[in-house]
Amino acid sequence: MSLSRYILWMIAGLLVGCQSMGDRDTIAKLRHVQIDIKEEKLEGGLDKAMQSYQHFLEETPDAALAPEAIRRLADLKIEKEYGTLTETAALAGRKPTKGMSAPERAAPVKMAPIITEKKAAGPAANGGTHSESVTDFEKRTTKSQSMATSSDRKVDLPEGVEGADDLERAGALEAVALYTRLLDEYPLYDRNDQVLYQMSRAYEELGRIQDAMAVMERMVREYPESRYIDEVQFRRAEYFFTHRHFLEAEEAYATIVNIGVGSSYFELALYKLGWTFYKQELYEEALHRFIALLDYKVSVGYDFEQVEDETERKRTDDTFRVISLSFSNLGGADSVVTYFTDYGQRTYEDRVYSHLGEFYFDKRRYADASATYNAFVSRNPFHKVAPNFHMRVIEIHTAGGFPTLVLDAKKAFARTYG
Repeated sequence: MSLSRYILWMIAGLLVGCQSMGDRDTIAKLRHVQIDIKEEKLEGGLDKAMQSYQHFLEETPDAALAPEAIRRLADLKIEKEYGTLTETAALAGRKPTKGMSAPERAAPVKMAPIITEKKAAGPAANGGTHSESVTDFEKRTTKSQSMATSSDRKVDLPEGVEGADDLERAGALEAVALYTRLLDEYPLYDRNDQVLYQMSRAYEELGRIQDAMAVMERMVREYPESRYIDEVQFRRAEYFFTHRHFLEAEEAYATIVNIGVGSSYFELALYKLGWTFYKQELYEEALHRFIALLDYKVSVGYDFEQVEDETERKRTDDTFRVISLSFSNLGGADSVVTYFTDYGQRTYEDRVYSHLGEFYFDKRRYADASATYNAFVSRNPFHKVAPNFHMRVIEIHTAGGFPTLVLDAKKAFARTYG
C-alpha cells in the first residue's frame, strides 16, 4: 500500500468512526455510508519516509526493528539519488522453461538427423554479407553490459563551486555508511545479502568500481545461494572480461550457466562464456558454448526464420558469425564436418555452413567459400537447401573469375539434380 493511500485510508476510518459515535442506531447502518476516496500525491513523500525512519532510529536505537529501519533508510537514500536499484531489468529477455547443456569432449552428444528447414537457407536468408569488420564485431558483441558508473554525472551548479560532487553524491555516501553500520552491528541480520547487493550498486553509481567489486566478492563468499547471486556474478564477469581477466570471467559466467535456465542471465552468460574461450584461442571450447546456446533456442521453439523480434534475430546472427570465426580458426569446412560428426548433427547445421561460406566470400576467399558449401552438399545431397547451396557455388566461382570451375559446377549440378 502506498503512503498516500494509507493516509487516506486512515482518514476515511476516522470519519466513519466519528459518524458511528454520533449515531445511536445499529452498526449495520454504516454499510450505507458513502465515502469518496481519491488518490492524492503527497508532496515530499520520500523525504517524510526517511525522516520517519531517522526519527525511529534516534528514539529507539536498540529496537528489534532497528536493522530493518537502517536498511530501508539507506535504500530510500539510494532511491532518491538514483532511483530504485533492487528491481534490475533482466538482460536476457524472457525467462526460459527448459534447458540444454553444452556438449563435452569426453561425452559427445548425438542428435537426430538433420530436419528440413522451412525455407532454403542461403546468403540472403542468413543475413547476406557483413560490412562490419571482425574487430568492430568483437567490440560490439562483447561490450560490457554492466558495471556502469556515474563518475561523469554533473550537478546543475555554477562552474567552480567546490564540493559539487560531494553534494551530488551525499545521499549515496550516507547510504553506504548506513549499510556498513548495519553489517557491522547486525552480522546475523537475515537480509544482509540484500544489503551487500545494494551496497555494491551504490558504489557503482558513485564510480567506485573497486569498492563495488570488493563488496561483491564478499557476497559471493558469504551468500552463494542468494537470490541476487546470478546478477552479482554477471557483473563480476563483465568486469573481468572487460579487463581481459578471462580465467576469472570464465569462472563467473560458468557459475550462472550452472545455475541453469532459471536465471534470466542464462542465455547471455552462455554467450559470453563462449567469448571467454574464444579470446583465449580455445576455439573448440568456445564452439561448445555457442552451439549449446543454439541448441537451447531450438529446445524452446525458437524460429530461425522469425523477423518480428529484431533484437533476438540480431543476437542469433551474431552467434552464427562468431561460430564462423571459430571454425575458420580451426581450419574451415573440414573442421565443421569433424565437429558435427563428433558431437552430432543439428537441425540448423545448414545455417552454420552458409554463414561460414559467406564469411569466406566476403573476404574473397572463393575457394574456401565454395569448399564450405560443397562440404554440406556432399554430406546432404538431398537436403532441401542442397540445390540452393550448389547454385551458390556456381555464383561464387563466377564472382571469382573461374570459368572452368563454373562449367564443372554446372555439370555436377545437372548430374545430381537432373
